[in-house]
This record gives sequence, C-alpha cells and structure tokens, in this order.
Amino acid sequence: MGVVVVVGPPGAGKTTVGELLAERLGVPFRDVDADIVELAGKPISDIFTEDGEPEFRRIECEAVARALATHDGVLALGGGAVLAESTRKLLAEHTVVFLNVGMAEGVRRTGLSTARPLLAGVNPRATFKALLDARLPLYREVATVEIDTDRHEPPAIVDEVVTALNHKEG
Repeated sequence: MGVVVVVGPPGAGKTTVGELLAERLGVPFRDVDADIVELAGKPISDIFTEDGEPEFRRIECEAVARALATHDGVLALGGGAVLAESTRKLLAEHTVVFLNVGMAEGVRRTGLSTARPLLAGVNPRATFKALLDARLPLYREVATVEIDTDRHEPPAIVDEVVTALNHKEG
C-alpha cells in the first residue's frame, strides 16, 4: 500500500487515528509536526511566535517532502500542510485519508487550546470557521478517501478508513 497520509483540520484526530491505523496495518506511524519540532529545535508555538507563520510553513514543506520520501507507513500532516501547492503535488502520488470534522466538534475537541497557534486569538470560533472554509477544498483536492469523524470514536474511524481503503484498492 505504501504511505497512507492523514490530513484534516485541528481536532480531526490525525495523530490519534493515524497511530491506531498504523497499528492496525502493522506499519510505523510518523507525525510531521514532531519532525518539525526536531528540525527547528523548538516547539511549534515558539516557531510561530518567534519566527512567524511563513517560516513555520517553509520548515513544514521541507519536513513533509522528506517524510513522504523516506517513510513507509502512516504519516500524519499538520492541519495547514495542504496550503502549500508543492505539498499538494507530492500528495497526488499517495493514498490520502481526509479526516473531516465539523466546526462545533472541532472547536470542542481542540478546546481552543493555546498549543494551536492559529486558534489562539480574540475569536477562536470565527478563526476555526475561516480556517475550515479556506482549507476544505484543499483537503478534498488531495483526498483519496474522506471520513467524517463527528460523533465517532477513533477505533470506529479506523474501521471506516480501512474499509474505504480496501474499496479503493479493489
């Protein structure tokens, strides 16, 4: 099957579902956000505040390209990774699972956490909605399969992903 890439907005469950999916498929799991922290030598929130979003996106593009070239398993991308056209082009060659989450559920799951720099601000709900509106077409552009995660627990989501992937291969 090669690499299965998991994309989606904050709170969609990319890491949680990605880890369970890798376990189910018997392959390694990798989270590009962890790669970025390693590359930059500091937490993502610090990259945003000290270096700005453009620098974060530059590091993210590099980390995604490297991970796609070297990882054979399940790979979770940060919510905004699809913003880069170069990343979307690379994803065209891979199996991409888009974990979709509605606004209310996404806001509930993220708890409007300050660990998520793009959601920290005056009106996090409006920010989350704007983020979803801007990224939804991009997630759908790269997706091989789309799974709705609202009102579903991670194991059930993994079942859906596996079923959907098996149908795509068949």
